[in-house]
Amino acid sequence: MCGLFAMSSKVPSTVNYSLDEFAKHGGVTYSNRSGWGIAYYHDRDAFLVKEPEPAADSPWAKFISEQDVESDSVIAHVRLATIGTPTLQNTHPFKRELGGHAHVFAHNGTLNGLHDKVSADKLAYHPIGDTDSELAFCVLLDRLKSVWTSPRRIPSAEDRLAAFADFAAEMAGFGSVNFLYSDGDILFVHGHRRIYESNGQFTDPQPPGLSMRNCMACQRTPNGRVKG
Repeated sequence: MCGLFAMSSKVPSTVNYSLDEFAKHGGVTYSNRSGWGIAYYHDRDAFLVKEPEPAADSPWAKFISEQDVESDSVIAHVRLATIGTPTLQNTHPFKRELGGHAHVFAHNGTLNGLHDKVSADKLAYHPIGDTDSELAFCVLLDRLKSVWTSPRRIPSAEDRLAAFADFAAEMAGFGSVNFLYSDGDILFVHGHRRIYESNGQFTDPQPPGLSMRNCMACQRTPNGRVKG
């Protein structure tokens, strides 16, 4: 039962408090002890930090949560390994370049049979690790390459959303598809169903896969920036 967290803001914002609480899901509140990672967007690129260690025990996670790193788009993940061992290359989020922009992806769920159905050798992008999640990301980028046709020219939101929606519907045939994906311009979110943990016991997959919060009431600094 991996954990996902994302923030999208109109103004540069921090996620210090949220990240500190989210890190507890990596070994204290829940059993996600197979790794953690976070990506902060800045313009067309993303600053990515991740390690295959429990977030709750990580001095790196604590250090990052204590810094006032500001971004208008953040994706974070804590992992409970199902397909792929707890290694750096299997740790989310995953990052690739397409169309002169950094693209970042994280997934909760298990896509059973995806490796049998999809040949990575036939994709434009190839996985570094051996997770179903990274292979799914490579499939998404393969679908998007026909949309991102000109370097640094952002395609229409409608074309990107259509490609993402078709991809999510395709992946739903393999299992639970809770995805966070950003191209630095738009944060795309797909919630399907997920396994929930209570007192060390796990449920069968059930909705909702993700929940959303409008943070208009978040604390603002004197310069108008949001701290969360």
